[in-house]
Amino acid sequence: MIPVAEALARCLDQVAVISTETVATVNANRRVLRQDAIAPRDHPPFAASIMDGYACQNSDAVSGATLRIMGEAAAGHPWEGTISQGEALRIFTGAPMPAGADRVIIQEDVTRDGDVITLGTQLSPEQFVRPIGADFTAGQTMAAPRIINSADLGLLAAMNVAEVTVSQRPKVALITTGDELVMPGATPKPGQIIASNAIALQAIVQDTGGIANVLPIAMDTRADIMAAFQQADDWRANIIVSIGGASVGDHDLLAACAVDWGAQLAFHKIAMRPGKPLIAGARGKTAYLGLPGNPVSAIVCGHLFLRPMIRKMQGRHDVAPPETRAVLTHDISANGPRAHYMRAHMTQDGVTQVVTPMDRQDSALLSVLTQANALLIRPPHDPARKAGEHVKVIPLTTSA
Repeated sequence: MIPVAEALARCLDQVAVISTETVATVNANRRVLRQDAIAPRDHPPFAASIMDGYACQNSDAVSGATLRIMGEAAAGHPWEGTISQGEALRIFTGAPMPAGADRVIIQEDVTRDGDVITLGTQLSPEQFVRPIGADFTAGQTMAAPRIINSADLGLLAAMNVAEVTVSQRPKVALITTGDELVMPGATPKPGQIIASNAIALQAIVQDTGGIANVLPIAMDTRADIMAAFQQADDWRANIIVSIGGASVGDHDLLAACAVDWGAQLAFHKIAMRPGKPLIAGARGKTAYLGLPGNPVSAIVCGHLFLRPMIRKMQGRHDVAPPETRAVLTHDISANGPRAHYMRAHMTQDGVTQVVTPMDRQDSALLSVLTQANALLIRPPHDPARKAGEHVKVIPLTTSA
């Protein structure tokens, strides 16, 4: 058995950065930007009023002064003249500042009589002008790689970037194996249960920006499993993920079938719980990941190994599961020889993060996993820990 860190490194060795594609910016939400986006012009491209009022020369902004109104400007409707001393322009929010003016007197500070305004006695000291390029200037970049979010989309639109270069979506084929399984909605026969793992892993793939294909359940026969590998090949999967059959029992056929399919295995079994019977390998450019069949084991390994593999394919730098530290809320006993990723619940107590491991850690209990929002990391042979000690934690999140 190899350590978790080595297993992750070997999993990442099985995948390469995927090709790019160009998509319309409006369709780029949650995609991974792979080429810097560059602003072709300043924004705003002109000095603009940020209030409704009157544009004038700053030297004329004196309490009690009277100014003659020369015209009007609104957003999208600039005034083409020049403001001289003693003159003002009626202006509205977002309108370009006229030549000669560098100050806006807000309408609350003005009394108007026909084409003449009189400035009030307590003028705001603000100039109420947004300068050219206040948001960004021509040549400014949105640097790749990054996951494009809603704020990024707004900025890209303001930059007038209509298309962006992003990673293609990694294609992940999910093969569920086991005679005892039926898909959700089917009627189980005696001794059968519902296949839930692929549904959870499909969500993990989608949350990480990939495309998931849940293939029909493969029975515990070499022929059925090899047919499933062929289906994944025909779909041109970048990563083939099998679920179940990864151990060494008489009905655990995945390691041998993966080799028959043509994979060179990087490892089989890791020093971790839940998730000991993990397999990884590759055939050419197609990666293979064999997950345990226990639901919690499969999902935890999906977070710890599959998500990083997808992230690497997208050209991201932040591929490893993010770790943080939290304070234990109560004592925990010593750990055994394998790293233990305990389901736990992390909360904020003032400025301090605190974490409570779940009472039950059985790798078959999905109901416990749904109550957890973090994995508490116990290194091999970690001694007993007291409440108040700091421990490493991986938040379980649906974000990419």
